[in-house]
Formats: sequence, C-alpha cells, structure tokens
Amino acid sequence: MTAAGDHPADAVSAADHDVFAAVPGQAVAVRALRAAAVNPVHAYLLVGPSGSGKRATARAFAAALLCPDGGDGTCRDCRLALSGAHPDLHVFERVGASITVGQAQEMTRVANLYPVERPRQVLIATDLDLVRDAAPALLKTVEEPPPSTVFVLLAAAVPPELVTIASRCVVVEFAPLSVGDLVAALVASGVDRERATVAAASAGGRLDRAELLADDAGFAARQALWRSVPLRLDGTGATVAVLVDELLSATDTVLGPLQRRQAVELEELEERSRIVSGRPGTRPGRRDVEERHKRQLRRARTDELKAGLATLAAAYRDRVVDGRAAVSVFAALRSATEAIVRNPNEQLLLQALLLRLEGTP
Repeated sequence: MTAAGDHPADAVSAADHDVFAAVPGQAVAVRALRAAAVNPVHAYLLVGPSGSGKRATARAFAAALLCPDGGDGTCRDCRLALSGAHPDLHVFERVGASITVGQAQEMTRVANLYPVERPRQVLIATDLDLVRDAAPALLKTVEEPPPSTVFVLLAAAVPPELVTIASRCVVVEFAPLSVGDLVAALVASGVDRERATVAAASAGGRLDRAELLADDAGFAARQALWRSVPLRLDGTGATVAVLVDELLSATDTVLGPLQRRQAVELEELEERSRIVSGRPGTRPGRRDVEERHKRQLRRARTDELKAGLATLAAAYRDRVVDGRAAVSVFAALRSATEAIVRNPNEQLLLQALLLRLEGTP
C-alpha cells in the first residue's frame, strides 16, 4: 500500500482536537494514517525527503495509536506522545553515520517488551535508509513483531538493503512541500507573509529549512553578498581571500536559529527525564540528541553553502553571454556544489572556485 504527503511540526494544541492538525501539505499521507490507526498492522514505512514532515507525522500517528479515542489531541496520551514522552512510545535515532547492528538489536529487545500503560507500544526508528549492514538484524523483528508492538519506520528513500524490510511494511510516501504549503505553515506560526514567502521560495520544499530562514535575520544580506561576487572579483587573490572569508562568516549566521532551537530541545529533554518514568535504555539520551544536533548543524551549513552557490549561479546566468564562458562557469559551480557535500575544506574549495571564475565576462 502506498500513499503520499509530509511535513514536520512537533506538537498540536489541545484546541485543535486532532493530532494531525499541525501537519501541513500531506493530506494523502494523513488520510492513510488516520484510517490505519483504527485497525493498525505491525509496521509502517514513511518515505520522503528531509523536511517533508515525516517525524511530526510519525509522532501524530503514534498519538493516534496510543490514544483511547484515536487521537483526539486533548488527552494525556496524545500530549505525551506528541512531546515524545509517552512511556509506550520509543524513538530510535541513529548515533553514527549509519544504524548499527547493536542499535538494531536494541530495537528488537524493546519490541519484545510489554507495553507499560496502553494495550500496545509504538517504536519509531528514523533514517532507515541508512540501515546498511544492520538490515538482517532488524528484518525478523519487523517481519514478526509481538502483537502489541507497532513499528513506524522513517526513510528518505528505499535503497537496495531496505527493499526486503519495506516489503513487510505499509509504505506511506511523502512529497516535498509546495511553496504555498510552506508559506501557510510559516504564517500560521506567526511569521509575516512577506518574510514567509521569501523563506519558502528558498527552502527547496523543506519546512525545517523554511523555518530556519524565516528566523534568520542575515538571510537577505547573505543572498545579496553571493549575488555581488561577480561584480567584486578584480583579478587579485587578495580580493578572493576577502570574499571567501565574508561568505563563510555570513554562512555561520544560519546556525544561530538552529542552535537556539536545539538548546530548547535539550532543556525539554532534561525536564522530561525528571518527570517521566520510562524504561531504561528505550529513549534518546542527551548524548544521542547532541549527536543528532551536530548532524543537523552540519546539514544546515551544507544546505546554506549549496543555496549560496545556486544564488551565485543565478547571478552569472544573468551576466554571461559568451557560450564557451558559460559552459566553463557552470561546470565550475556544479563541481563545487557536488564537492560541498563531501565535507571538504570549505575555504580552499571556495577560493579555488572564485579563482576559476576570475575574468569571466
């Protein structure tokens, strides 16, 4: 079975009376999961790009599965599930570059425990597309979990090593959000429409990135800086060095909003650890969350550098008229964009790029 949709929004107010109320732009996926919560099977696989809302939807689905009224959004079960604090909700995040065999074995152990409060428990596991060598360790449990356990697995795509696991799940597909969906979500969260429109247009269909850009006071200035590069290059290495320092310094500003949100998440984690009694070892600890935060910061920086290179490409597209020069410029920009995801020395990469662009008419 396959559906479509997605977004992230971590919680809903009781006034919304619906655990899925804060999930924008994923009507087909939400409809499929709302129906599934009435009579769930053992495993669901939510597939779609980052920022499309899989995580928030997974929590909303877990709330619907744990709520005695199917996810009314007002009860204790719903509130705890949406905040990630329900004793019968277990969220597994990868710690390293991929899900390890040890993590898969821990999922198996938890899956075989009895629920604490409700008739069933829900296991959410993220980044299943990075399961790699751990797939066989996880397959049997996903294939034949205890009747009281429901798996909700999240993946950006279905690579070959995930095909067998996917075949044992109901697959619910998530698409990138439209600019209109992003604008509506940002406006609903209190962002003014003009700022929301600019952020949404640069977010690539991802709500998480749109939220960061809308909260980033340096966004417009950073775009203007990238657009100014062709005008400022004067054939000297000194100017290239100055430009690269400015571009990298401006890129750092995108991390501020994310770091503030991460600090709040750590505070909430500490508060939950004091007031919620759960089973040892079944919830993300501070170290796991901090590792995820490091990955988020690296991803945000990479995304911003790629966006800057795209802005630079647009600036050259408006200027370069010579066909041969255009081929050279866009080949250099494409090569730099591909290299930026491999965690290079950013300063050397940008210096080499701008030196290649020197003298382009």
